[in-house]
Amino acid sequence: MGILERFSSIMKSNINAVLDKCEDPERMIDQYLKDAVDNLEEVKKHTAEVMATEKRAKDALDKQADEVEKWQNLATKAVQAGNDGDAKTLLTKKIEAQKQLEVYQQTYALAHSDAEKMRAMHDKLVDDIAALKQRRDAVKAKMAVAKTYASVNKAGAASSSHQDTMRGFDRIEEKVDRMLAVEIAKGELDKPKPDAASELEAKYNASSVDDELLKLKAELGL
Repeated sequence: MGILERFSSIMKSNINAVLDKCEDPERMIDQYLKDAVDNLEEVKKHTAEVMATEKRAKDALDKQADEVEKWQNLATKAVQAGNDGDAKTLLTKKIEAQKQLEVYQQTYALAHSDAEKMRAMHDKLVDDIAALKQRRDAVKAKMAVAKTYASVNKAGAASSSHQDTMRGFDRIEEKVDRMLAVEIAKGELDKPKPDAASELEAKYNASSVDDELLKLKAELGL
């Protein structure tokens, strides 16, 4: 299981734990917030790792682009000097470097996509935790009111009225919990799948050394 899927599962399991063990909502929401903060630290660590991978992929891509440009420039000089044989050799290296560049481009695209998703997950967790802290206070205030109602009902209110009040409060609490679940657990992220058509396009559109030589001579007016 990938990092993104794993953290999505963590958030869902925590929400389910709150729903399954809400005999004491105040204690459980405090525990859930603690778990969310702990998860944020782990997400932050993995986000930094993914961002570092993205940077390494970008550095490799830039270096390979420089390699392609180097062989292209050398081939140009060979053609200008009238050395077609040298030019073909150099263009062969350029084509090989170009193929490797395409691999680096795909690698960087995947790394960049993962980094963007991890940054988004990190930022969302930060925002969700801030929102949960505010909602926790509201839930605790409602719990205090509910306890007061419960005490009044036990003191002399009709049993049916008491049960109606508690059922109404339970429905409100369930709605709040579901809102929390939607805010935290939405958006399962999928990694992009390889594009078979693009791979076939690269296969059948690969240029030969002779094509590259003719193209270079045309650009130089030779």
